[in-house]
Amino acid sequence: TSLTKEGVVRGKRLFNAACAICHIGGGTKTNQNVGLSTEELSGASPNRNTVEGLIDYLNNPTTYDGLKDISEIHPSIKAADVWPKMRSMQQQDLYDMSAYILYMNQVIPEKWGGGKQYY
Repeated sequence: TSLTKEGVVRGKRLFNAACAICHIGGGTKTNQNVGLSTEELSGASPNRNTVEGLIDYLNNPTTYDGLKDISEIHPSIKAADVWPKMRSMQQQDLYDMSAYILYMNQVIPEKWGGGKQYY
């Protein structure tokens, strides 16, 4: 699958409907130290700074270090029974949302991802 304008627009719509409640502007309301910026996605294990990496995460989310399954606390295909918005998601939907996240990192990197906050 290749990146298209239509796919990014579709990804934005899907992201806003399913993800933006917690990830508005690419930040993360529940953990402000882990947003959707390229830097933060690159630091995850396995890294999530590619479409494939993000799709893998949306199918089977793990903690930032990759050691623990968090499908019960982060929307995922694996736990779609718990996450109603994930029930109708197809792999193409995950691709388009992932492409949108990476696209936003290229277009407005200074605003996307929320920036790190240290306490």
